[in-house]
Amino acid sequence: MERVLVTGGAGFIGSNLVDALLAQGYGVRVLDNFSTGRRENLAAVLSDIELIEGDLTALKDVRNAVDGVDAILHQGAVPSVPKSVQDPLTSNNANVTGTLHVLVAAHDAGVRRVVYASSSSVYGDQAPDAAKVEAMTPQPISPYGVAKLAAEHYMGVFHHVYGLETVSLRYFNVFGPRQNPSSAYAAVIPKFITMLLNGQPPTIYGDGEQTRDFTFIGNVVAGNLHALTAPAPDVAGEVFNLAMGGQTSLNELVAYLQRITGQAVEPVYTDPRPGDIKHSRAAVDKFRQAGFEPSISLEEGLRQTVAWYRQHAVVD
Repeated sequence: MERVLVTGGAGFIGSNLVDALLAQGYGVRVLDNFSTGRRENLAAVLSDIELIEGDLTALKDVRNAVDGVDAILHQGAVPSVPKSVQDPLTSNNANVTGTLHVLVAAHDAGVRRVVYASSSSVYGDQAPDAAKVEAMTPQPISPYGVAKLAAEHYMGVFHHVYGLETVSLRYFNVFGPRQNPSSAYAAVIPKFITMLLNGQPPTIYGDGEQTRDFTFIGNVVAGNLHALTAPAPDVAGEVFNLAMGGQTSLNELVAYLQRITGQAVEPVYTDPRPGDIKHSRAAVDKFRQAGFEPSISLEEGLRQTVAWYRQHAVVD
């Protein structure tokens, strides 16, 4: 049985990956410092996993977590553009130094493959009307984007210099069950859903015409599992967009959610946020050519997500 370490495994994406790995028969170890991860995300599987409470910025913690595993899904991060603008040092320590620790430990321990959660933020706001293609020269406009790009370069170097199989996946606006709606840095979809379910107006920064390639967690999990298992010649040393290849404005998103929730509350508009980009859409041909095809549509993902929040979120 192959053993997989999930860094940040108590987080939104990480815990969904843990569930999928267990369902496929993997042995699973989780490393998390619970700064943003939530213990309740792992409550149902604690008896089935090995949990190590530690920090990516402490190399000894990372070496301890990596020892004896075959592969790593590296999700651990400080995952927020606004937070990186407020505190770039913490963002860099977690996202760059933490990733370098994972790679050093993985190389020294003879790990087979490391799959890294990168971000569409590496592209910045270039070619705003065009799909973001992996061959573009990245131009990040936030400390978070810079950190994610630096970590991607470390991934590539560890493949080319040391022969470690590395795969970087550029996530585009992931959403789904377990995403925390109450954080000051929460993503837009869980915030919108919980506001609407409570009959409150969601807040839109800017005019609402900014667009995103919203990607349901089920597709992100499937993409990670593909990156974990695909033949090395197809994926090792590569960077792939992980998205739907679609484009939805925040105004369109609110309309979707109003229909699904049955709430007609209109949004409130306020000033744009610094570091936010106007448009973001992925070209998905490269990952498709490597054998991956997302299968869950935006609307189906939103329906599943709303159903989860109805069941789990506090609704007044």
